Amino acid sequence: MTPEQLEAIHEAAFTQTRPWSASEFSSFLESPLCFLVTNDESFALGRVIGPEAELLTLAVHPMTQGKGLGRICLEQFESAAQIRGAEESFLEVAADNTPAISLYKTNGYTQISHRKNYYETTDGTRRDALIFRKSLIF
Repeated sequence: MTPEQLEAIHEAAFTQTRPWSASEFSSFLESPLCFLVTNDESFALGRVIGPEAELLTLAVHPMTQGKGLGRICLEQFESAAQIRGAEESFLEVAADNTPAISLYKTNGYTQISHRKNYYETTDGTRRDALIFRKSLIF
């Protein structure tokens, strides 16, 4: 997917918080630490630094949500991270993003922290973030 395609999916999926721009995606993709996994109308962008992977963002176009694409992207992200040497994975998610939290918990992630007022929303308010972790060593 091109940065413009990533931007379009991210913008459609992230209506409450600021979506990322094509130039932001381009910057991440230029880094040798970052990687992208895609399928149909969804993607996961991550990076690996040493033994730690970070899921930077995962987006599923609203027209295709509920079909398991988020789970597939998450599994592909974890596999790609393991290949790059990651032993554990971290991510952050808006505390009120119930579908995403359910996806992460169902796939073995455990909440380890809470960041107050972390995300700025499109209406100017702030939302808390939850930090999750999962071991990638099985």
